[in-house]
Amino acid sequence: MSISTTHVGSLPRTQETVDFIFAREREEPYNPAAFDAAMTVAVSDTVAKQVAAGIDIVSDGETSKISYATYVKDRYTGFSGDSPRNAPADLKKFPSFLKRLADDGGTPKYARPMCTGAVKSKGQGELQKDIDNLKAGMAEHGATRGFMNAASPGVISLFLQNDFYKTREAYLAALADAMREEYQTIVAAGLDVQLDCPDLALSRHMLFNDLSDAEFLKIAGAHVEALNHALQDVPEECIRIHICWGNYEGPHVCDIGMDKVFDTLMSAKARYVLFETSNPRHAHEWTVFRDRKADIPDTKVLVPGVVDTTTNFVEHPELVAQRIERFTGIVGAERVIAGSDCGFGTFAGFGAVDPEIAFAKLEALSEGAKLAGSR
Repeated sequence: MSISTTHVGSLPRTQETVDFIFAREREEPYNPAAFDAAMTVAVSDTVAKQVAAGIDIVSDGETSKISYATYVKDRYTGFSGDSPRNAPADLKKFPSFLKRLADDGGTPKYARPMCTGAVKSKGQGELQKDIDNLKAGMAEHGATRGFMNAASPGVISLFLQNDFYKTREAYLAALADAMREEYQTIVAAGLDVQLDCPDLALSRHMLFNDLSDAEFLKIAGAHVEALNHALQDVPEECIRIHICWGNYEGPHVCDIGMDKVFDTLMSAKARYVLFETSNPRHAHEWTVFRDRKADIPDTKVLVPGVVDTTTNFVEHPELVAQRIERFTGIVGAERVIAGSDCGFGTFAGFGAVDPEIAFAKLEALSEGAKLAGSR
């Protein structure tokens, strides 16, 4: 049996695309036509590399976006100024390491404006360019299935904090209403939509570390309710959701456990559930899925991360196969797709993994999937 392969979405960008993105970010002069042309070429190239690595379900690598969450400030009204920075609680516990990251340029720098007005779409023009580039790249290089990332209401509220709506709930509702068309447009184009939801785990130790786990889970539940509302007209079989604890090398000693967020994750309207299971802080949590097999809806397809995205180790295909087999043993091979822990280019121009090694990891992922499928 064959086991399909995919990844979380973001991939390393070329220096040309990074330069264009930051020129736009800093409001420096640039040629919009040249920007668009560079993105088209870069997306075609990144699709070609995914296909060559054996990836079945490909993305555009989030090539044109400054980051997976803050890109919304460019496509929606209501954002200005700057949001406060919140270092994850685990890094605060180790200030010498946090200082080292800062001194080494290990933390990305990009604008995080506040929500200071009504959030409304500026139109789907930029999204349509991304869709057209991905579909053209797929046609050119023989990829038959693709997905496109989109920010969830919850993750937008994490990075672009509210200074306009009266309550967090009102802000989430406004974001859900604003983002609905983006989700629908992606699926109408024949692509799967992936909702990036680190707010369901990362925000526990980044924004809500003063709360109890029970209090946080109520907030996470509200985030899922807002997301499900935005997805009410999108077919579940076209929806992917990704949860993570932060795509950075660090101690991660404050991460909330998968056992605690499991029910929240399973309540999201999404057939495909992507989650971390390769990094050392969460590799053991495959047993949560084993022990709670009865609580995994029959409609869910598990997409465990079987390669890490914060180190330059290239996993051995046999290790990848073993990681996959843990989950095929729980729900069956037909309900498992091999994925990555997180993205390789979460922020434009920033990533711990060398670009060539990132694609070597994807190749190891596909080789491991073939091994697991063969037995």
